[in-house]
Amino acid sequence: MVAVLLVALGVVVTGTREPAEASAGRASGVSTGGAAAGLGRAMWVWNQPAPKTLVSFAKSRGVSDLFVSVPPALPSTSRLSWVGAVRDLAAPAGIRLQALGGDPGWVDDPAAAVAWEEAAVSTGLFSGVHVDVEPWQHPRWGSDQAAVVRGYLDTLQRLEDATTLPVDADVSFWLWTVHDDTGRPLDAAVLDRVDAVTVMSYRTTVTGTDSITDIGSHTLDTASAAGKLAHLSVETNDLGSDATARKQTFYGQRESALNAALSQVDTIASASPSYAGVAVHDYAGYDALR
Repeated sequence: MVAVLLVALGVVVTGTREPAEASAGRASGVSTGGAAAGLGRAMWVWNQPAPKTLVSFAKSRGVSDLFVSVPPALPSTSRLSWVGAVRDLAAPAGIRLQALGGDPGWVDDPAAAVAWEEAAVSTGLFSGVHVDVEPWQHPRWGSDQAAVVRGYLDTLQRLEDATTLPVDADVSFWLWTVHDDTGRPLDAAVLDRVDAVTVMSYRTTVTGTDSITDIGSHTLDTASAAGKLAHLSVETNDLGSDATARKQTFYGQRESALNAALSQVDTIASASPSYAGVAVHDYAGYDALR
């Protein structure tokens, strides 16, 4: 049933991404100032480019938030020094770092999620936490969706409770079509628990049916009603050669086409009080565009 729903909605479900700053303190609600009041670009960073190269790239493209993938037990890993070097260069440029991590398995093991978060936050390098749990990739999503949803929401609540930093969660644009045990749409239930969401609105057209602004609009409205913020997002990596995959990514297009689309999305979506800007997935794909 889930596979049918995903195909109908035009979603390509891929494998879990590689393992693994909003302002300091919790997000206080929706900005009312539109684009001039803090719209910005965000970007996922799963790989480990040279810090100077990464920060220079982010600055030149107006990226104000980096979702930086970090492994469990970050303080005891070799990635710590790299993250520190990125933060040292990013902070003077006004670029914030959010600790990025997530796994569908966290649905069954929220303690692991909290341990990951506490280790990352303990470094003092991040202004926020960005989680990419993707419960629809859990092996029981199709057979026991209700239990997976309960575990997902419990994990998000525990992550929220375990830190004073703002917590942002990646959500699929169709998440509102799924409901929790009380009948509440899942996008709203997620926003009940976290400070912000990033909508995986992966399309290459800006307006019209099945476009970035079209498929992202429902969750933007949900976030507005909750008084919270939401990024829309675009994909730049190769998802495959079929039509459904191609319509979801700017892979193979020129960077100028992507940048024009991002500006158009800002112009249209900034009418929503919840709109926080566009996030680009990811640095490697964006950097490969020519």
